[in-house]
Amino acid sequence: MNTYIYAKEQSEMTAHREAILPEMERLAGCGFTSEEIVSLLWLQQWYQTGGSDRVAVVRHWEFLKHLVLTGKLDV
Repeated sequence: MNTYIYAKEQSEMTAHREAILPEMERLAGCGFTSEEIVSLLWLQQWYQTGGSDRVAVVRHWEFLKHLVLTGKLDV
């Protein structure tokens, strides 16, 4: 493996980890559970890296799930 590329990847991973920690603490302070925090950070990463061509469908499913969980829509 190219040592330069490996070092660069390690540096980027460390910077990414350091950027996530304050976000995790902020979300925890707002009352989010650890599972919710992981999901939110995953979605943020997914959308920032291009997401998918199915984003519209995913948003509709997320909205329906929200309605069901809040009791505004019965299944």
